[in-house]
Amino acid sequence: MPLVIGVPREIKDNENRVSVVPDGAAELVHHGHRVLVQAGAGAGSRFPDEEYAAAGATLVDSADDVFAEADLIVKVKEPIPAEYHRFREGQQLFTYLHLAADAELTEFLLDRRIDSIAYETVQTPDRRLPLLTPMSEVAGRMAVQAAAHALESPAGGAGILLGGVPGTPAARVTIIGGGVSGTEAAKIAIGMRAIVRVLDTNPARLAYLSDVFGGRLDLVIPNRAVTAASVAESDVVIGAVLVPGAKAPKLVSREMIATMRPGSVVVDIAIDQGGCFETSRPTTHSDPTYVEEGVVHYCVANIPGAVARTSTFALTNATLPYLVRVARHGVLGAAAADPALALGLSTVAGELVNAAVAEAHGLAYTDPAGVLARA
Repeated sequence: MPLVIGVPREIKDNENRVSVVPDGAAELVHHGHRVLVQAGAGAGSRFPDEEYAAAGATLVDSADDVFAEADLIVKVKEPIPAEYHRFREGQQLFTYLHLAADAELTEFLLDRRIDSIAYETVQTPDRRLPLLTPMSEVAGRMAVQAAAHALESPAGGAGILLGGVPGTPAARVTIIGGGVSGTEAAKIAIGMRAIVRVLDTNPARLAYLSDVFGGRLDLVIPNRAVTAASVAESDVVIGAVLVPGAKAPKLVSREMIATMRPGSVVVDIAIDQGGCFETSRPTTHSDPTYVEEGVVHYCVANIPGAVARTSTFALTNATLPYLVRVARHGVLGAAAADPALALGLSTVAGELVNAAVAEAHGLAYTDPAGVLARA
């Protein structure tokens, strides 16, 4: 049965991505769906309203209009409190959610009985996270750019050029986590001629990175003492830890941060999931940094939003095939038909079906297999 699909404009601070590009709207219209796009939703990514109209989408004036008519809301970022009142009971939602770090949003989705799939927990049988990967790639690359800027004297940093110049020492960069975002951060840091160390507990991953980087990285299996020593000698520490769907572990303590040289920089890519530094708290693109223990902290919760057009293309290339399935079958039907989407289920009709989120907030957990069987 065709759905009405709603594409509201993102309102999180400096979030200029859009969840559906004009070509994606055309694809959904081709499948018989009605696509409602809030006027200006694509402007931040340089997709004018005229392109959506030409694709067959229906432009509406306000977010209220989108939410009032749509069966399925498609977003980039998690709903924020200013949007809660717009949701109808039983509406469907497809977006990044990061619920393990947001008890208020979790409770809201349960109370409003929203059927939701979180991009970041959709997982294929080979354990890939296809809807998280493109934004992890962007965030990893952006993290090094942000760190390089934060090291500059006018930004409050130590006045160090990341790669140095001949006759001067390059910055030492430690990356905690060798997954997608950590790997991309390493690529950029190496390219900028920094001295780079990657900490990861998976020996197979370190072997892979050794092959990929041809021995240009210092690759270490960490324990608490190794982590503390690496942090202390670093000019930049990038937290790139991921436990799918769960709250990020606090791997770097305040005491460790305090051992860094004044003006050093930490970048917490894991901040969407609560952050992996004890001193982390979410920041925005409008006010991206703060100083704790003499160290500049960059903890922007939507790093890819700074390069909105690149990020939108990367994200929607990944999400559109899944969105077509969700639009065709609805959240529950699509999850029942596709195990990857089933792993992305977060809330269904007032029940919490993600075990990691339930554990993070001490809430009751419902096995999604039973929910899908009933559906």
